[in-house]
This record gives sequence, structure tokens and C-alpha cells, in this order.
Amino acid sequence: MQIVWWCLGIAGTAVFLVLLTAFICFMRVFYSPARKPLGPDEFVFPDGEEYQPYREAMRAWIKAARSLPHEVVEIKAEDGLTLRARYYEYAPGAPIEIMFHGYRGDGERDLSGGIERCFALGRSILLVDQRASGISDGRVVTFGIRERKDCLRWVDYAVSRFGPTVKLILTGVSMGGATVLMAAGEPLPPNVICVLADCSFTSPKAIISKVIRDMGLPMLLYPFIRLGARLFGGFDPEETSPLEAVRACAVPVLFFHGSADSFVPSAMSEELFAACPVSQKRLTLVPGAAHGLAYPVDKENYLRVMRETALEWAL
Repeated sequence: MQIVWWCLGIAGTAVFLVLLTAFICFMRVFYSPARKPLGPDEFVFPDGEEYQPYREAMRAWIKAARSLPHEVVEIKAEDGLTLRARYYEYAPGAPIEIMFHGYRGDGERDLSGGIERCFALGRSILLVDQRASGISDGRVVTFGIRERKDCLRWVDYAVSRFGPTVKLILTGVSMGGATVLMAAGEPLPPNVICVLADCSFTSPKAIISKVIRDMGLPMLLYPFIRLGARLFGGFDPEETSPLEAVRACAVPVLFFHGSADSFVPSAMSEELFAACPVSQKRLTLVPGAAHGLAYPVDKENYLRVMRETALEWAL
């Protein structure tokens, strides 16, 4: 009997350690703490030396975004969360880019420069704060798994509000790029005329595994991270992926990626481009641009590519 209790104790300890490790992984990777509103003179920028040369430009973009006329709108996600976005109108009836930011970011931090770009192209903007980010509700980031369904809800909102003839472009940077690519693998209304994915990863597993390696941690951690997502986040990071979804894509796709991206390698966009079956697709690699900096590094080329493809594809 003593041996039995000894064995049960060992088994119980092992289970406890597995669950504890999975919980810690979940908190580090997927959990988003409460967020407080920023003051008028408070700004948040991406971390990293590569962003230092662009901080003043980012500050100017954020200030402009705050000062431009806009409307805060909201929708309900499939699971009941309230999600919010800021709508900036270029002109009534103009095409609308629905824009999705990256991991641990928000619309203002990651995509305020997109307002400048969209206005230069004659487009309005729906600048989304994804779940567990910015002014949207939620505590769990799912690397595009649930966010793709949120994207579809924003599409439904735009069609309902702006009418059956509205033209929509789904735009995302980093995890936002993964979000729009995964949404593009789902049935879309004809209003969605293009997808723009800037520095997307190929799958949640691929980018999480890459970061684990970069940190010098054992790959044995990944199963605990996945287990934490399933137990404490209620989702499976391997449910789908941009690489899987893009194979079912039926709309034109623009891929952008910086060649100097050390976080999400540009080879991931090359892999996504190769897997995309549509004839109207284009991949632009921006020399010397780090993660999420393709537009700030080479605005003229970014806009040129977008104008050319809009003409070629009759968008």
C-alpha cells in the first residue's frame, strides 16, 4: 500500500508540474494584462533599436491619427467580446481598408502610418484594435486563430453599414497579416477585393518555435505552450494557419516583407506567396527593412506597388 501511495504521489507531482509549466507558458505567450488608456501626451512604440530612427515619424503619425476626425465603432465577437475600431473617412463611398495590428500591439501603435498611406491612395480606414489589445476587450491573444473570425465580423459590419457595393481591403501587419490571411481562407463576400499581408508568419507553431530557438530555450517547451493555450485559453494554435488558409484563398493578395526582418523571416512570406493559388498576387521584399518597417523604410515603392497592382487587377 505504501508503494501505491508513493506512486500516486509521484504521478500527482508530475501532473502538477505539467499543468504549472503549461500555465506559466500560457501567461507568458497568450495572456494580455489589463490596459489603461493613454494620455494625450503618452505614446507607445515598438521595442528594439531598429525602430529608433522612425520614432519621430511614428509619433507624428499617432498625433495625426488622434487629431483627425474619426469615429470609435464596436462589434460583438463570436464569443461575446466587445471589439472596437476607429473609422477614418477619406470620402463617402471610398474603398475601405480594414487594418489589423501585430502581436502585443494596437491599431494606433502599429498602423497610424497606414492612415497616411490610405489617404494617399484615396481610401478610408477601419483601424481595428484586435481582441485583448488597445481599447478592445479580452485577455487572450490567439495568434490569429480567433482573430480571423473577428476579421469576418468586421467585414460583415462594414457591408452592413456602408452598403452592398462597398469595396473592402483586408490589411494586416505581422500577426495582423496572419489574421487577414487566415480570414481569406474562409468564405468572403465579393466586397473583399484584396488582401494585404505585411510580414506575416506562416503559422502560430512556426513563429512560436522560432522565438523559442532564438531565446536559446529547449523546443520541449512548445508542447507546454500548446497545452496552455488549449487548457487555459480554450483554443488550439494548430487549428489552422496562414499557410493552410492561403491555399484556399480566392482574392488577390499583396505580400510585403522587409529583407532585414529578424523576427519573422522574409522566407515566411516567400513560402506563403508560393502556396497562394491565385494569379493576381505579388510579393515585394523591401531591402534593409526590419520587422513591420517596410512602409517607413520605402514609402514611395510601397505606394507604387499598391497603385500598380490596383490598376493591373482593376481593384
